[in-house]
Amino acid sequence: MLRPLVSSDFLAFSEVRTRNGRWLTDWEPLRPLASADPAQSQEAFERRCVLRERERATGNSYSFGVFVDSLFCGEVNVNGVSRGSMQSATIGYWIDRAKAGCSYTPEAVAVVTRFAFDQLKLHRLEICIIPRNSNSLRVVHKLGWRYEGRAERFLEINGVWEDHDRFGFTAEEWETRAEELSRAWL
Repeated sequence: MLRPLVSSDFLAFSEVRTRNGRWLTDWEPLRPLASADPAQSQEAFERRCVLRERERATGNSYSFGVFVDSLFCGEVNVNGVSRGSMQSATIGYWIDRAKAGCSYTPEAVAVVTRFAFDQLKLHRLEICIIPRNSNSLRVVHKLGWRYEGRAERFLEINGVWEDHDRFGFTAEEWETRAEELSRAWL
């Protein structure tokens, strides 16, 4: 199940993020020194939930907790929604190491892909992955996203400007493959 996180999810979020700290650190931006860690502070987590809801209300970003058997185990996000002539966004995701390899992430990405094209009416989605992140690469390969090339020093991750492989998927590809992907993943 996918749904926005709410303040009552703090303990589950905190437990999963704390237990997976090292597993996730290599793939995420550094947190600003002045900001409290939402995994360690309920107040910071609640601020994060309010911010995510504000982003959803303005149509800029859509963040979903991933729940398996009603237990929180990760997140999938539609970020940086651009309207106008672009109609695009970027998908990001992470999963509890204990749930990795169970195909929950490709399923969650398939759900938000359908959401982005069918409900948000976007035209293009992108997923950007550090080339050595074999787990994340498996997600786009399982779903058959199109490789578009490598962006050098694309994002600052864990304090280092990292190259990212870029994968794209358009509304036309969704229209052609929606039944196949829905049957396989939804």
